[in-house]
Parts: sequence; structure tokens; C-alpha cells
Amino acid sequence: MASGGCRTEDAARRRQPFAPLPPSNGDKAELFRGLEAAIGSTFGSDPLAPPPNPLIIVISGPSGVGKDAVIKRLQEVRGGIHFVVTATSRAKRPGEVDGKDYYFVTKEEFLSMIERNDLLEYALVYGDYKGIPKQQIRDFMAKGYDIVLRVDIQGAATLRSILGDSAVFIFLVAESEEALVKRLIDRKTETSDMLLVRIATAREEVRHMKNFDYVVVNAEGKLDESVKLVESIIDAEKAKVRQRFVKI
Repeated sequence: MASGGCRTEDAARRRQPFAPLPPSNGDKAELFRGLEAAIGSTFGSDPLAPPPNPLIIVISGPSGVGKDAVIKRLQEVRGGIHFVVTATSRAKRPGEVDGKDYYFVTKEEFLSMIERNDLLEYALVYGDYKGIPKQQIRDFMAKGYDIVLRVDIQGAATLRSILGDSAVFIFLVAESEEALVKRLIDRKTETSDMLLVRIATAREEVRHMKNFDYVVVNAEGKLDESVKLVESIIDAEKAKVRQRFVKI
């Protein structure tokens, strides 16, 4: 019985086809040249998909939602991004650096920038001007950088009217109204009356979420998760067949 079983296994092995040996490098090169000769042209080495266009990414949301923290971490973990420093006529807050957080100018200087058409967008917010210099965007997009703009809801609406669907609009929001109010209190930059104004404004601003392309919840203690989601949005946009294209 045992010997019969062995004969059966040997026969099964003989019936199995042998795997072909992998071609040598010389054979591969010869086959490659033969295929080119057969189709009458050489195989191009250029990328089949064009490189993605630089993006303009508009990040907005209510005051205290963590726009600055998300953008700062995004710059730390992802290359090829330029955060446009906006100009403002308001005074510096403790710890802020001119040219890094904002370009701090006088109201007279800001009005001159408006007259020269140097700004992509500007607005009067809580009694002070804020605006986005055009030349920064042009210079860095020409180098292939993605552009990140931080604006308030009013600024986002203006940019939507200017840029349409050529830019990516991301709405940043806290996990709850309670969490947002606590963050505003922790900032210690506003009086009680100003806090009431900001809370009322935030309630109204949340209603504009529907006008954005994406929403990212920036929950307390989960900054890295929020930034990863923003990165995923950027990656998805760059993988689109129909690329966004913007000219400033």
C-alpha cells in the first residue's frame, strides 16, 4: 500500500508544469528592444501623469479653534508648503513676531497697499485691517510650493468669490461650543465684553461651514490627528485627474 501511494505522488509531480526561469538581464534588454521594433517606436521615459499643480489651501474657522496651531504643525511635518504671512494694522500681541505671525503695519500703510492693489483680499475685522499680499503667493507658487492661507470667515467668503473652485477651502472647528468657549477664555486676550462678541460671532460663523469643501474637527489634545486629516485632503487633491488651477 505504501509503495502504491508513493507512485501516485511521483506521477502527480510529473504532471505539474515547471515554472519558467526568469530571463537574464541580457534577455530582458533583447526582449525590450524587440518590443520597440515590433511597435515601431521607442518607449518613453517621461512620467505618464503630469506633476500636480500647486494648491492654494484656505484654512478658516471661528476664533479660538486652533488655526495657528494646525498650520504650525502642518509646516513642521510637511515640506513644500508656504504659509502666507498676512498684513494687519492691529498691534502685536505678547509673543508675536513681525514677519512671522503677521506683517504689522499702520493703518496708513495698509490703506496704501489697498490703493496699489497689492492685496489678494482684505477686510476690516474688529476695527483693524487684515489682508493677503499677492506677491508672496506668486513667488512661492512659481517654485512649486503649495500655499496655505489663514483667514477668518469673512475673508474666506471673499476668497471664494475671487478664486471660486480653483482653491481648496477647509473649515476648522472645535469639537463643541463648550470647548471653543474654554479655549477663548484660556487665551486671556479679550475682555468679558469682547468674549461675548466673539462667542456670538462664532455661532454665526459655524453656519457657513456648508460653503467649504472640507471640515476638520480640531479636538482638544488631538492636534496630530487634525493635521493628518489636512494632509490627507491635500494628497487627495493632488491625486485628482482634473486638477485645480489658480492664477494670481
